[in-house]
Order: sequence, then C-alpha cells, then structure tokens
Amino acid sequence: MDELDERMMRVALDEARACLSWGDVPVGAVVVRAGEVIGASGNERERRQDPTAHAEIEALRQAAHWTGRWRLDGCTVYVTLEPCAMCAGAMVLARVDRLVFGAADPKAGFAGSLGDLVQDPRLNHRVEVTSGVLAEESSELLREFFAERRRVD
Repeated sequence: MDELDERMMRVALDEARACLSWGDVPVGAVVVRAGEVIGASGNERERRQDPTAHAEIEALRQAAHWTGRWRLDGCTVYVTLEPCAMCAGAMVLARVDRLVFGAADPKAGFAGSLGDLVQDPRLNHRVEVTSGVLAEESSELLREFFAERRRVD
C-alpha cells in the first residue's frame, strides 16, 4: 500500500468519525493535490437536511473553492466508502485524476460494484481507481454505526 494513500485515507477516516457527532452515516472524503489536502468533509446529509451533502460532494466543493476552478485535474479523492452514482458522476465531471476508496459498496457503489461510472468508456473522462485502502477500518466504522442504529430503533 502506498504511504500517501494510507495517510490520506486516515484523514478521510477522521472526517468519517466526525460525522458520528451529528448522527450521520460515517463516510469521509478528502481531495488532495500535490500531497496537500485542499478539501475535506464527512457526510452532512442529516446535519444540513440536504440529500446532496455527501462527503465527496462537500470535499469537491471545498477543493473547487480552494483552486478557484471547477476542473480538479491533478487531484485524487480519498473516500472511506465506494462512491454512489451522484458522487462518482461528480468526480468524472470535475475531471478528477484518481479515486482511492476503502470499503466497497455492493448496494450503491458506482466505482466497480453496482456500476462503474468512473471508468465508463462512453464518457469523456475516466478516473483511475484504487480500491481497498484501509477497507477493514472503513467497513468496521460503518458496521458499528448501523449496529448501534438497530439497537436504538
């Protein structure tokens, strides 16, 4: 495993853990350019009551603001859970170079599981994908969150 990938995934895991304080699904994302974090967020759907406030979207927005442009070429997105269709599509549209994710999402993942939007040859851009980085830690965080939710409900 690449040292930078592991280090940045740990930052994404910290963002995911922060979501627990406001009761959101613990998914974290960071956008990195030239080894520097230029966007970082956890899920904020519950906090904002916004269905688009996924960790990836929030981190991409921060990165675009930081760079002053919507094109995020030269960037890598690190996310603890395989992106959904919306987030995968946003990465393609933002021209992100690379996606690194932890846990696969067989029910909603669009970076190879349910579909593969990030590498669809019909689109004008494809994102390089590295999967499984700190997958067990990412999965365990989600398992604990949902187990706790079932106990409460």
